[in-house]
Amino acid sequence: MLKLTLGSTIVCLSEIDMYLCLDIGNTQIHFGVFDKQAELVAQFRLNTSHVGTSDQFAMFLLQVLAANEINSDSISAVSVASVVPSVDYSITAAFLKYFKIRPLFLQSGVKTGIKIATNNTNEIGADLIAGAIGGITKFPNKHLLIFDFGTATTVIYITPSAEFVGGAVLPGIRLMMESLQSNTAKLFNVSISMPKQAISKDTKTAIQSGLYYSQIGAAKELIHQVIDQYQIDRKDLVVVGTGGFANLLNAESLFDEIIPELLLIGLRELISLNR
Repeated sequence: MLKLTLGSTIVCLSEIDMYLCLDIGNTQIHFGVFDKQAELVAQFRLNTSHVGTSDQFAMFLLQVLAANEINSDSISAVSVASVVPSVDYSITAAFLKYFKIRPLFLQSGVKTGIKIATNNTNEIGADLIAGAIGGITKFPNKHLLIFDFGTATTVIYITPSAEFVGGAVLPGIRLMMESLQSNTAKLFNVSISMPKQAISKDTKTAIQSGLYYSQIGAAKELIHQVIDQYQIDRKDLVVVGTGGFANLLNAESLFDEIIPELLLIGLRELISLNR
């Protein structure tokens, strides 16, 4: 059983109230378990298409928690950011039936600590809000530009006063690859990696180069445009990368920080804000 030392006392994780956070994306669900000191003690993933029924989802979750030596009874709160409404019912039912917990969904009406300055607040994805909460938790009172490289690549700008100004969306790097494969007769899927050079001598590396540099170029231009439009000194702007391809793309030193678990941190803070 996993144990923590608090002062001179050794405490089993299963005896501590834990928070379980779910970032439900189009491709995968990213889970994180936090202790009361806001430390991330476990994280794992499930393909979103594998959620199944509430019973199937609960069985998966109970097994993975047990494998991480976390007693399901220690989970005292659950928060969820979902961009896939079709799985929300099964997930809610699973937590009600097996954990006796109603999950807190990041949606209109919950406290976020963020001021929304966009034209239509109902159009903002829960994942973007979770990232924004995570950003201001890690970097309070800063200009923030947060890139999330998932199924879609998104970027949001947050002011030092925690105002969500808006963002941009473009196809994610894997989605771009799948689009090329599906809509052209002779192009094919490739492994996504950093090319050795921009101009390639064969089709495989040419596709890799196009995928890689299109994301790099978009990110660089968006950073430039935000700095110019909002008259921000670059040293006053914190550029954060998260999502599956952030580390790959940071070979160009695009980001000041890479935080893969940023959305989970935001969801952990969401529970505290709504206690």
